[in-house]
Amino acid sequence: MARNSVTRVLMMMLLACLALAPVVAQEQTSETNERLAQWLERYPQADADRDGVLTATEAAAFREKLEERRAKQAEYEAGKPAPDFADLAYGSFERNFLDLWLAEGDGPRPLVAYIHGGGWVGGDKSTISRNSLEALLAAGISVAAINYRYSTIEPFPAPMTDAGRAIQFLRHHAAECNLDPERVGATGGSAGATTSMWLAYHEDLADPDNEDPVLRQSTRLTCLAPRAGPISLELGVTGEWLGAPITIHPALAKMFGLSDDAQFDDPEVQAQMTEASPINHLTADDAPTYAMYSLPSTPPGPEATANQVAHSGVYGVHLKAKMDELGIECVLVCPDVEAEDPYGDMVAFFSAKFFPAEE
Repeated sequence: MARNSVTRVLMMMLLACLALAPVVAQEQTSETNERLAQWLERYPQADADRDGVLTATEAAAFREKLEERRAKQAEYEAGKPAPDFADLAYGSFERNFLDLWLAEGDGPRPLVAYIHGGGWVGGDKSTISRNSLEALLAAGISVAAINYRYSTIEPFPAPMTDAGRAIQFLRHHAAECNLDPERVGATGGSAGATTSMWLAYHEDLADPDNEDPVLRQSTRLTCLAPRAGPISLELGVTGEWLGAPITIHPALAKMFGLSDDAQFDDPEVQAQMTEASPINHLTADDAPTYAMYSLPSTPPGPEATANQVAHSGVYGVHLKAKMDELGIECVLVCPDVEAEDPYGDMVAFFSAKFFPAEE
């Protein structure tokens, strides 16, 4: 009996210890955690063992590597060449400033204007990549990086017309800056890509009789290389292309000065969206285009995020189809589209268009 009593006591003590012992939580994975599932979709390379499931440990390790790469990239970008002219005021409005780098070479140099992205509500001219900047300058092409009014300061068409005025300003001062006003291109990503296309395909904004000599200059472009830009801002059109209903990007309402999505049904707003859509302005005399998209051309469908909708390769397919129909050169670079690319990259494209005799 004594032995049994001792045994019972020991068992009770053991059970008590087990009850007090900390419970080891099961590790979260992409199958149990929505945030990890989103990470796996965005960064499939984070799944280190390639088993199709992202664990919290794998995510933490990948995040650390990602932060290290970003720090190195930031350090690299900090070494960009200083502009020959910084913060040139090209207009009287807030954010009407540009930076200008002058390329070396015989005779007036062609120019590429970089128009930053950020949904027309953010971003800055400083985001021009060092790789692109140095490659363009090495090719003998001068570069301007443009700021413009955000749509939260002044809605459409202000971001577009500001960028247009920057082009006009540079043409007006072409002789002083050794620029060739007949060879002017543009590039930019996302909103900057849409603005580039809008300027390239829209009728010339030049006003020959304007008292302001800058506004007498042309806004037309020789060529352009947009990256991941929507070619239509019309919800009916984009819904048809991308698989309605689509997730509406929050920047779209701000672009047209709206307080809520219900106002998109207003006929005047719809007319503005039509006017703001580059593809609606395409005509046979428009500029050759090197269109780059990193997302596939398959419709993302109603579950797509706002950024997936805004940057889909579907836009590139429709842009190329329209430009092919009009007989305008359009090179489409998209991961799931087999298309001929005689240039290989953006800088080679600009060089071929600006220096045709040297091809």
